[in-house]
Amino acid sequence: MRELRDLDLNLLKILQAVVETRNTHLAAEKLGISQTSVSRGMAKLRDTFGDQLFIRKAHGVEPSELAEKLAEAADEMINPIIKVVESYKNFDPLTFDGEISIAMNIFILELYGEGIFTALRESLPNAKFKMTYWQEQSLPDMLNGQIDYMLQIAGLPIPQDIYQHKLKEVELCLIARSEHPVLSKSSNWEDINTLPIARILIDGLNSKRSAIEELYRIKGYSANIALTTHSLSVLLNKLKNSDAMMFGSSYIVEWDADLQSYPLPLLPKEARQIQIDGGYLQSKRGFPLNQLLHQIIQSHFDSISQPQFD
Repeated sequence: MRELRDLDLNLLKILQAVVETRNTHLAAEKLGISQTSVSRGMAKLRDTFGDQLFIRKAHGVEPSELAEKLAEAADEMINPIIKVVESYKNFDPLTFDGEISIAMNIFILELYGEGIFTALRESLPNAKFKMTYWQEQSLPDMLNGQIDYMLQIAGLPIPQDIYQHKLKEVELCLIARSEHPVLSKSSNWEDINTLPIARILIDGLNSKRSAIEELYRIKGYSANIALTTHSLSVLLNKLKNSDAMMFGSSYIVEWDADLQSYPLPLLPKEARQIQIDGGYLQSKRGFPLNQLLHQIIQSHFDSISQPQFD
């Protein structure tokens, strides 16, 4: 058989029509093409699959088992393509009832997940949602089309197959318990460098050595990492029940009244903020669902204001 990857899909339509009508003239009428075109298509099909496709009869042709199986397989291949095209043309957010999969790093999911979900649910009331945290398998799943949208902190290595865009810049500060014995007086390096640090673990970004530890090293200090966790609730517990602090966003203060934000020590400008990026497959940049997801999530981030530092 010739290379099947080069097979013209129009030939499969001819094959299906001949299998159904068992007559090349009737197949031509069904397809709205000339009988000569059908005959040429049949010749190409024989070149590809061999002479055993059809048996000539007095008033037409009899399809072989191979021809019938190929016609069935063509349906299985073409129908999903038709559904994609139809859903693309007729996409209606209010009636869309498919599953939407969104993956984000755990910090973003914990802080912003509820608001994002509420915004999505309002625009896509009948959709089924799968909102998970980004993990090792997430990148292959996204490249395979199993994840529709991702949210990450800028800096995670992402291949060019994924289109990324900035959603929001978040200013950083120090977070610790209210009336912290040190931070309530000073945030200078010489005063805070020995304080215990709690940090959230973001797989793929700071799972080994965090940027904060590198900053301490540059300043000539050794970071006292007292807690590293995936859990925001565990992190908050540590902060409000000890003298530990974290480098994070003032959004966290809204989670617990016992916490307070404090100014950062002297840091380079690039270390004083983080950027949240959204992304989806380059191949889906024209898909209405992915465009809508981006619009909804971007609008959500545009609508929220970061709490002011204390």
